[in-house]
Amino acid sequence: MAVYSTDSNRKDEYLLKTLASIAATVDFKRHRLMLSINGGTPQTQNIVHAWLNKGPVSEIIWNADNLGTAGAINKIIAKRDAGEHVIKIDDDVVIHNPGWADQMEEAISIDPLIGIIGLKRKDLIQSPWHPDPQYRSELVLLPHAPGHRWITIERTPDIIGTCTMFNSLLLDKIGYSRQPGKYGFEDNLMCHRSHLAGFYNCFLNHIDIDHIDEGAEEYSEWKAKHSSKLFPEYHRLVHAMIKGEEPIYYNPYE
Repeated sequence: MAVYSTDSNRKDEYLLKTLASIAATVDFKRHRLMLSINGGTPQTQNIVHAWLNKGPVSEIIWNADNLGTAGAINKIIAKRDAGEHVIKIDDDVVIHNPGWADQMEEAISIDPLIGIIGLKRKDLIQSPWHPDPQYRSELVLLPHAPGHRWITIERTPDIIGTCTMFNSLLLDKIGYSRQPGKYGFEDNLMCHRSHLAGFYNCFLNHIDIDHIDEGAEEYSEWKAKHSSKLFPEYHRLVHAMIKGEEPIYYNPYE
């Protein structure tokens, strides 16, 4: 999880709710939670150290500067073990279903061609009946073995990154997260790179989640302006990768 809490964006409240939600729904005998802190207040320090002492948080990385979302997440990806999937989760989401991380992992184990599997926010518009092909999705029943649960996924090109699991095989092929600036488009680029690497993306859409950030006006305005400035570079990168002029593999540490 990349954490960016400041006095102006007032995200400490969201961070506290997110960590409590994760602690209530994830089996930490099977999974570990790392926090990469791009910005924090004194309250942020109190929150994350309290959860470190309680057990769910296994490691805290304090970044000297705001590295951006991708930069912060890459510090965690660099610590993954061989064959280990990585979940990227935002610091402003509440998940209601226990065992969701295990179910994401199970879906990838059934179909290793799933590059990215995400949990679906209620404000998203992808559906099998959407009139715009860009947002039209497909419900797919994964292969089934007797005695195992039936799993339906929603196959769609673009998976918003509120909570996404990256297949370890995908990360072996494309490396780390890439981003034109400090905010925006890293999720989109990961999805494009997943397709170009021969994988597909989907939602595990029966898991109930809430995006709880109400949007501090000044912070939301900054994000919108920052992203709009970066769109030309994002557009250039996507088309360069499609043409083979830019590699899909990215390692900022080489």
